[in-house]
Amino acid sequence: MKQNISRLTPEEEKLFGDLMPEELHEVLDSGLKRRHFLKLMSLASAGLLVSHMVGAEQLFARSMEIEEIADLMPAAIENGINVSFKVNSSKKKLLVDSRMTLLDMLRERIGLTGSKKGCDHGQCGACTVIVDGNRVLSCLTLAATCEGKSVITIEGLAKENELNPMQQAFLKHDGFQCGFCTPGQICSAVALMKEAKEGQASFLTKNIRDKPEAVLLSDDEIAERMSGNICRCGAYPNIVAAIKEAQTGKNIDQNWLFAD
Repeated sequence: MKQNISRLTPEEEKLFGDLMPEELHEVLDSGLKRRHFLKLMSLASAGLLVSHMVGAEQLFARSMEIEEIADLMPAAIENGINVSFKVNSSKKKLLVDSRMTLLDMLRERIGLTGSKKGCDHGQCGACTVIVDGNRVLSCLTLAATCEGKSVITIEGLAKENELNPMQQAFLKHDGFQCGFCTPGQICSAVALMKEAKEGQASFLTKNIRDKPEAVLLSDDEIAERMSGNICRCGAYPNIVAAIKEAQTGKNIDQNWLFAD
């Protein structure tokens, strides 16, 4: 009886079966030889191996879209808690450490890396996302508190190939330079539109006892309400112009500030 000395994994065996079926039995019986390897490389140079691997990768990606997010090893989670919520209209369910922040869950468990970790102390605003219509600092928000809620990140603002009006305005007015703070700036500005429509008060509100009415945002109002989002590049005039244009729908001229 011939001993099977194959060292092929199931994936490798399938690969040889697809690309070199006439050689498969010999490889299984006597092991992988130099000529088998050279033939496999010649197929790769012809693009056959690459196309096979790309197809397998795409199939794997499609299968992951409909599955629950894989849990971490039990030893890596302390005080685990199951969280079910929506992220950009997609339902998610996963097991997280009860101390994990929303920011870490979005970036490390779900793979939405648009929300940036800047100061990680709630001072820069780079991690701002929208939860149930309100802007929050995801680095200070526990993932467990999002049970049953709807989370919108920068990745979820565009609809198919059409950008959100705020994104379009930021592009038009160059409301960014390095772009690190931009996801938080835009998410904060989108939520700001809801706050202004509802007439929510700010530090500049003259009388908070008045009945809330929709607010037409002035430069000072925008600067005050966006003060929690820091831009180290100093693109503030551009950001203000972008937000005003997004709210009014009118063309806003950029006021360039030049040194005397």
